[in-house]
Amino acid sequence: MMRKILPPLAVILAALLWSLDGFLRQELYSISSLLVVMLEHTLGAILFLPFLIKSWPEIKTLDQRGWISILWISICGGILGTFFYTKALSYVSYIDLSVVVLIQKLQPLFAISLAAIILKEKLSQRFIGLAMVAMIGGYLVTFGATPITDWDDKTTIAALLALLAAFSWGSSTVLGKHALNRLPFTTVTGLRLFLTTIFAIIIFSVTSGIETIAVLTTHQWKYLIFIVLSTGTVALFFYYYGLQHLPASHTTIYELVWPLSAVFLDWAIRGRMLGFAQFIGAGLLLGSMILLTREKTND
Repeated sequence: MMRKILPPLAVILAALLWSLDGFLRQELYSISSLLVVMLEHTLGAILFLPFLIKSWPEIKTLDQRGWISILWISICGGILGTFFYTKALSYVSYIDLSVVVLIQKLQPLFAISLAAIILKEKLSQRFIGLAMVAMIGGYLVTFGATPITDWDDKTTIAALLALLAAFSWGSSTVLGKHALNRLPFTTVTGLRLFLTTIFAIIIFSVTSGIETIAVLTTHQWKYLIFIVLSTGTVALFFYYYGLQHLPASHTTIYELVWPLSAVFLDWAIRGRMLGFAQFIGAGLLLGSMILLTREKTND
């Protein structure tokens, strides 16, 4: 019983940590998004170095398709997804944080489609219906009854950046599942962090110069380290554990707890009360997730 419960709980725990991530990253708004990505993954790669050394014999047996999956999640999931999301959060002075959070969580649209195409995961009509209800609930939780036509330019830019993050992370969920069919989740996590660090260092060295790291304050370093040990590397560890034991299409739905918890945190920290439509959305989101747990999953 616990073996079936732990993977969904691990993904939900990761999503809860990610909902806190937006608040933490706002403290780093004055730093280059690419610099944040590079330093965050460098610190995480150092933590997972022992796992990589231990798994080296397995890594050497990885075939071409396996390496393509690892490179995809390292570049799209590690660099592009985090960069677009962090950049979108730089607009929080102009827009509501929840806008960024939910638009990014449209990644199920990408993940579910790609899971069916690439991984050949069979999606029942009941599952597709629950997925749609969950996404409608997530929309209502975040925006309430506000129509998209009422967004201003800053909101539109942030939404587009978050949508790019959604594609990057949604596709990485599917390719991550592909990689997890070949390697343990600890090894996949370590490889993603290590390769992302290498690519980020190269890109940052060419575009900005490593010497700009010296401008970081002690306060910013503290937030970076805290992100790695909570909402960054540690959350990624829980996420890949869950993904290894769940279909990619199911995993991406469990992640929808992110916008729900982010809005509640916004209420708890900033005193922003949920409206009637948001409460309706919360009910839809939670209800669909509870029903989804009864769906048959692949171990």
